[in-house]
Amino acid sequence: MARIGYHASHEQYAPGELLRLVQRAEEAGFGSGMCSDHFHPWGEQQGHSGFAWSWLGSALQATSLSFGVVTVPGGWRYSPAIIAQAAATLAEMYPGRFWIAPGSGELLNEGITGQRWPAKDERNARLREGVDIIRALWTGEKVTHRGLITVEEARIYSLPKVPPKIVGAALSPETAEWMGGWADGMITVVGPRESMQKMIDAFRRGGGEGKPIYLQAQLSFARTEEEALHGAWEQWRTVKLPSPVLSDLRLPTQFDAVGEGVSKEDVKGKMRVSADVEQHLEWLAGDVEMGFEEINLHCVHRGEQARFIDVFGERVLPRLAGTLT
Repeated sequence: MARIGYHASHEQYAPGELLRLVQRAEEAGFGSGMCSDHFHPWGEQQGHSGFAWSWLGSALQATSLSFGVVTVPGGWRYSPAIIAQAAATLAEMYPGRFWIAPGSGELLNEGITGQRWPAKDERNARLREGVDIIRALWTGEKVTHRGLITVEEARIYSLPKVPPKIVGAALSPETAEWMGGWADGMITVVGPRESMQKMIDAFRRGGGEGKPIYLQAQLSFARTEEEALHGAWEQWRTVKLPSPVLSDLRLPTQFDAVGEGVSKEDVKGKMRVSADVEQHLEWLAGDVEMGFEEINLHCVHRGEQARFIDVFGERVLPRLAGTLT
């Protein structure tokens, strides 16, 4: 049976409020959690961007949920040695409840260091180097690495008995196939069924056969279709932008400017927008049939977050579990 979890959006809520929301989600029956790791939000109206690693310690202590975080070990904001240490600490304190999803990053967050922002192929190479460094450090050995990323005589002394899973974050079939050979699993985002299946097939073809696949499911739910669509457009219209654009804009104001040309219908074509519980249940049942082991729901409509948690906990999660047994 797939775990249905709650995606904690640091871009949209203050850290304290976000902690209360994940506690509410656990009480409602959600079985896992994950969060973003941003320095800036995607737009000015989102308005928040707490430090994920501080928050994760509180979330793991305040709930019994497992958590994952999408992060970037490419050597801009974080040396991979720092990510390795941070993840090892959380995994040692909360065994079996923490995983990381390394990606190649966005200028929106990594640009604060003032370093050159390279093309995608170099960012992928830095991602792979970062993952190799993290794995080496998790063995407890002293690590020196000189390549695109430099680490000098680093050793982690506080290690978990079992290291966290490294779940590659992929937005294209090419990336998914590349990650199949070295990641412990894959996480991707919702899209048309055909596109999602291509992602899965590519990951399996690249060496991911038998490895878990996770889904971050963006949706908007409200009392009416109009409210759900407006909430999605107001908060998450950047979903319409292609990945190369998302990765290369520097400031939230630039995302806002590019998003001015995105219509509500554009957003509806890229995200699950509905006030109908039955429709959301049907979408999720389809995800489970595709083989996703964990599906973390991100309701982007900020004004309906508590209601989303309560309604899905009462009317979606139990019925979804019933269809799978």
